[in-house]
Amino acid sequence: MADKRRIVVVGGGLAGAKTVEALRERGFDGPLLVVSAEDRLPYERPPLSKDYLQTGEGLDDATVHPVEWYDEQHVELRRGERATALDVQARTVRTDAGDDLPYDTLVLATGATPRRLDLPGADFDGVLSLRTVEDSDRLRAAFADGARVVIIGGGWIGLETAAAARKAGADVTVLESLEQPLLRVLGPKMGAMFADLHRSQGVDLRTGVTVEAIEGEGSVSGVRLGSGETLPTDVVVVGIGAAPSVELASDAGLKINDGVVVDASGRTSDEHVYAVGDVARYPDALSGKEIRVEHWANALNHPASVAAAILGEDASYDDLPYFFSDQYDLGMEYVGLADPSDEVVVRGDLDGRELIAFWVRDGRVQAGMNVNVWDVVDDVKALIRSKQQVDLDRLEDPDVPLTDLID
Repeated sequence: MADKRRIVVVGGGLAGAKTVEALRERGFDGPLLVVSAEDRLPYERPPLSKDYLQTGEGLDDATVHPVEWYDEQHVELRRGERATALDVQARTVRTDAGDDLPYDTLVLATGATPRRLDLPGADFDGVLSLRTVEDSDRLRAAFADGARVVIIGGGWIGLETAAAARKAGADVTVLESLEQPLLRVLGPKMGAMFADLHRSQGVDLRTGVTVEAIEGEGSVSGVRLGSGETLPTDVVVVGIGAAPSVELASDAGLKINDGVVVDASGRTSDEHVYAVGDVARYPDALSGKEIRVEHWANALNHPASVAAAILGEDASYDDLPYFFSDQYDLGMEYVGLADPSDEVVVRGDLDGRELIAFWVRDGRVQAGMNVNVWDVVDDVKALIRSKQQVDLDRLEDPDVPLTDLID
């Protein structure tokens, strides 16, 4: 008998688009509806802080499916319509168009939202963040030759936008409250490498600083630090992380813990509701801990197992977290899940920024990051998944193949 459940996906990003794709690929032929707050076809977000931010090109390549695909696959795509309320008892989603959309199964792919500054002047013109195509367009326009740019936050978005602004000829200052950029992700040793990279490119990177206020009269003119110094600026980029967009789920009474809590199949605390991508907090197959991952690969890969589970398959998500970054002449990939306090073993040239870094705990590799070294991610994944203790001297030795470290 054909499965005619009505499945509604809330969220028109990569995770939402890949969810309906996976359902159709697995033979689901019932009604499918995607509710997307953005008035665009679903697209991938990494180019917004990388190539597209620098050139304004490549957005077509980032589009998940052409518009014809939705027609061919009989997927109703409601663009520019925001879901405003979820009633899990009635199994309906209300939108800002005033419609109550019934569902048999609901998938939350609501993603994450950039955190806002809680400071005076945070709402001034010229205080920008990055999440959408329009955000990237505004940043690119602001990164003019000679423009003064202050970036608050030394995470991935902060550093990637700093690289784009410098490439455009802007004068760039990055303000980071911790001792190194990326400290909570990579720890001090690798954080220092990225600090050196940006300083070598002319970025005024200030660590261990606090911001007290954004100054100006309706439009930003400066950033006042805790020291009392004011940095004149034409634009402020806020890159202080993102918060999972859990409002629908929280108001509906679903279990929340820095994300929508799901089991290994993606099911929430309501049996008819699933969550996928940035918003989902799921059990990590290797560590057993609940984790939430905001990276592109998670939005790309998580939907396949969720779709399988919706269709009754015994499915669970066990992909290792993966992300990548491009800054100046540095390209990197990171796979795994480490604590920044783990021991870091470097294979290669740290000063030359051509290396593989491994995060090791109790002799076991937890994560790896290849910097300007390529085609090693699968070998690093195998090391992590093996859970074997490795000889750290051999791990550090570039002449020892990574495959030889696993029995």
